[in-house]
Amino acid sequence: MAMETRSVSLTQLTAWQALETHYQQMQHVHLRKLFAGDPKRGERFSQEAIGIYLDYSKNRITEETLRLLIQLAEESGLREHIDSMFRGDKINVTENRAVLHTALRAPKDAVINVDGKNVVPEVHQVLDRMSAFADRVRSGDWKGFTGKRIRNVINVGIGGSDLGPVMAYEALRHYSQRDMVFRFVSNVDGTDFAEATIDLDPEETLFIISSKTFTTLETMTNAQTAREWALKKLGDEKAVAKHFVAVSTNAAEVSKFGIDTANMFGFWDWVGGRYSMDSAIGLSTMIAIGPENFKALLAGFHEMDEHFRNAPFEKNLPVLMGLLTVWYADFFGAETVAVLPYDQYLKRFPAYLQQLTMESNGKSVTLSGARVNYQTGPIFWGEPGTNGQHSFYQLIHQGTHLIPCDFIGFAKPLNPLGNHHDLLMANVFAQSEALAFGKTPEQVRAEITPDWLVPHRVFEGNRPSNTLLLEKLTPEALGKLVALYEHSVFTQGVIWQINSFDQWGVELGKVLAKNIISELEGKADGKHDSSTSTLISRYRKLKG
Repeated sequence: MAMETRSVSLTQLTAWQALETHYQQMQHVHLRKLFAGDPKRGERFSQEAIGIYLDYSKNRITEETLRLLIQLAEESGLREHIDSMFRGDKINVTENRAVLHTALRAPKDAVINVDGKNVVPEVHQVLDRMSAFADRVRSGDWKGFTGKRIRNVINVGIGGSDLGPVMAYEALRHYSQRDMVFRFVSNVDGTDFAEATIDLDPEETLFIISSKTFTTLETMTNAQTAREWALKKLGDEKAVAKHFVAVSTNAAEVSKFGIDTANMFGFWDWVGGRYSMDSAIGLSTMIAIGPENFKALLAGFHEMDEHFRNAPFEKNLPVLMGLLTVWYADFFGAETVAVLPYDQYLKRFPAYLQQLTMESNGKSVTLSGARVNYQTGPIFWGEPGTNGQHSFYQLIHQGTHLIPCDFIGFAKPLNPLGNHHDLLMANVFAQSEALAFGKTPEQVRAEITPDWLVPHRVFEGNRPSNTLLLEKLTPEALGKLVALYEHSVFTQGVIWQINSFDQWGVELGKVLAKNIISELEGKADGKHDSSTSTLISRYRKLKG
């Protein structure tokens, strides 16, 4: 059964109204004052669980703020919604689907029913098939059509079928098999495919075509181009079965393409695209890092699932982070969140989170279809430190926008070189300190700066941040981090009374593009507004 939509609007809840009053008292309170009044604040406003230390003391909150935010979670039925998701209820009401990415990392003996059937055995069956295939490719046992071993793996997908695999590969590259090349093609722009294959030999290249329906326009355009590229050298149609495998549920289309359905790895409609990196969509990840490391990744996900499911809200990492996002978005009017991983391997993590958070919570109607009268899903963005410090941190420190930040750091480096890691981590702690406390006019004047320069060198501070500290970036740690944000997004969606698991907003542009393609090729004329018609006409002229 689906969760019932609530009749009480969010803004009518007692806790929400209390938070509105509380915000009036908090909006001008400075973090300097909060820390000065509580010497142990840094310890009290922190939480450690499953190997992640969350310091949220540099947020513009008091004990009362936390109490009211947790009350808001309770009044919003967060506990019931969590139970409902884990139970396999059809909480994605607009598509009448269960939401069970958590089942993808459940242990073999778990029982999770969808429509009366335990889905866990099927999940492990697919994982076992993936493991066997990954081992064959990694060992050289799986040969290409001409008998050469596979040295290059290219994942062809888009959205969740690309962002998860590419992020995970980059994040766990340290653990990858170094005599193999892994690349990712997603953009329908031909340049993406051309550059990914320019220096590769088709005889040594395996393509993983990742598309649930095997009809996604961008993915299948790239897949057909890959097929032509491979056959140009390999010649024989039979070669397709040795150089292409599919992650899909559409056996008919997979077979039509020339892929042996024995090499088709399936998943289920209760797995949303942006929640699918630990399903068969992670096949490229598993080939790169090996089945054992992939199992560790899943174990990390599962640990966070269990923490989210069982920990009381005041000690629950995803709940705390989700509630803080709501606090800034809806009461302070913050429109964005910066995610700042201080680890080069996590360079694609902010891009991954953009889809996870913005496709999930970029909604403007409630579950019951009513228009919201409050802000939902903030914009997520970021870059790895220390690079960001030399570009956009200026705006975070001295600009007019309030931008809450998540700093992510690790105590132990994967590539120890001199004092690099201490320098890196010194910057994590320094940046959050500078954002929180800033620099007063008096402090600037004490440095004997001319008076006219003082305003330019003042840092207001009072800019909030979380710091997430882990021991080391391992496959397990990555699983925990991804699940942390998944469940934080879910927490926010429950509070906002929206469906975090559909994405109707991506459909309209796709439909219109399909209609316009034949017009661009001169095969048809369509009716459009004057701007679109003029652009199509101009494009056709320039194209010649």
